[in-house]
Amino acid sequence: MSPAHNSPLLYALVMDWTLRELRYFVTAAEAGSFTDAAAELFVSQAAVSRTIANLENAVGDRVLRRVPRGCELTSVGRLVLPHARRVLAEASGFTEFLRTRHGVLRLGYAWAALGTHSTRLQRDWSRKHDDTELTLVRHNSPTAGLAEGLCDVAIVRRPVDDKRFESVIVGLERRLVAFAADDPQWARRRRMRMAEIGERTVIIDPRVGTTNTHHWDDTDHSPQFIESSDVDNWLDAIAAGRGVGTTSEATAHHHARAGVTFRPITDGPRIPVRLVWWNDHRPPLIDDLVSAATELYASTS
Repeated sequence: MSPAHNSPLLYALVMDWTLRELRYFVTAAEAGSFTDAAAELFVSQAAVSRTIANLENAVGDRVLRRVPRGCELTSVGRLVLPHARRVLAEASGFTEFLRTRHGVLRLGYAWAALGTHSTRLQRDWSRKHDDTELTLVRHNSPTAGLAEGLCDVAIVRRPVDDKRFESVIVGLERRLVAFAADDPQWARRRRMRMAEIGERTVIIDPRVGTTNTHHWDDTDHSPQFIESSDVDNWLDAIAAGRGVGTTSEATAHHHARAGVTFRPITDGPRIPVRLVWWNDHRPPLIDDLVSAATELYASTS
């Protein structure tokens, strides 16, 4: 039989053990006695012996040997023990995740959360929903971790064309220009125009950023572009004077950086802020989250 055809059988053999067997083995190994392990597990000594024997059948060798004062690890048992502990720890973490997942609403973002509104949202949320924690999760992807399963709702500032997701605009943000604080041309400027920015090299994040070539379609100059991989890389390049960037005002609040100056763009298009979630799984309390975010933006519009 070829390896490909034999793989299901091999998988079945490898997986022929249970978490219960691992738990009994680890407990006995750490207690140094089947009797003490039985007492700790609230089962009979015979149950411990039988369960560990089942594990040894799966391993194909002895993992514990009986000695006058209890039991001790065999050479194989010493190899198995750290792996067993690691599996049990992972299983415990998974159990805890299942237990607490309904008490946490994970809000993903790629560059900035809700800017100056982020702290207010979290504080107001904790007062009104003491049984559901609102947790911010940063992930640099087009859906801010939603498609990757890292969050329940995502904050995005670009249209989401994927039909798998539902979205709603909760607010609009000003567009700012970011440049090196010691920029010889702009250091004293208080505001900028898109045409002026078009004469410079512009640093963009093509995956999640809010800046693209179309923003200069109506100007005489289209800038040259340099790509960055995330907000930290973008800020580092701007501080070093490699170029300038345009971004939402939330970035200035969320990522204030020494050496980088942010100024408003008088004719820059406003940036819609969207909340996005899977259209086949409407997160609990999503309506409350949408209302809270919308009210915060409305209060400063």
